[in-house]
Amino acid sequence: MTDHAWRTIAGAQDSPFLLIADHASNRVPDTIDLGIAADLLNDHIAIDLGVAEIGTALCAALNCPGIFANVSRLVVDLNREEDAPHIIPTVSDGHKIPGNAISPEARQARIERYWRPYHSHVAAQISAQRPRLLISLHSFTPQLQSQPGEARPWEIGILYNEDDRAARQAIPALEAQGLCVGDQLPYSGKLLNATMNRHGEGNGIAYLGLELRQDQIATSEGVARWASILAPIISGLRF
Repeated sequence: MTDHAWRTIAGAQDSPFLLIADHASNRVPDTIDLGIAADLLNDHIAIDLGVAEIGTALCAALNCPGIFANVSRLVVDLNREEDAPHIIPTVSDGHKIPGNAISPEARQARIERYWRPYHSHVAAQISAQRPRLLISLHSFTPQLQSQPGEARPWEIGILYNEDDRAARQAIPALEAQGLCVGDQLPYSGKLLNATMNRHGEGNGIAYLGLELRQDQIATSEGVARWASILAPIISGLRF
């Protein structure tokens, strides 16, 4: 496997949609030692579980290109601003990441190696394709270890910052199917929206920020169900 920060999913290059999955991989390059137990790479702190599968299914259903992260969010968080303090996290959901206690020079080198090329590639794809909608795909854990008392009943959350054009259409469409939908839940897009701020709002392109609860897409049946729910809704959005 190459050491690119991204991998691509083929789709029609004139598609109105481009799917972006910032946390779709748990890959750690051989040159990086995070200093954590190997099993934590299969935990939500390292990867948005189920996103690669549902993202692939959605790209197929919509015949649209996809850009998926090819490094773990523990290597560098591609959905953070370049100067964000936790772009290379030293703690995640109560787990220390000792290998990320690195010098400012090493931090900058990692950003240069992965974060900048990733976003340059996204920008180049947008410039070539000119999509009318970006689909930002993430997943969230049903339970945070650091907040065991927090209820997370939402099957899907819709996140946005200043541009809520897609959100205002998608939320009622999902609720009409009897789903428990979070409006800026379990996270607020006012705080966690770096990629869409940069490539969506920065270019005046509408975007749909999706957070699927991980138990909803943990099986092939769940992935197929959610692809069948989301693809028609996305196709029906109007701007």
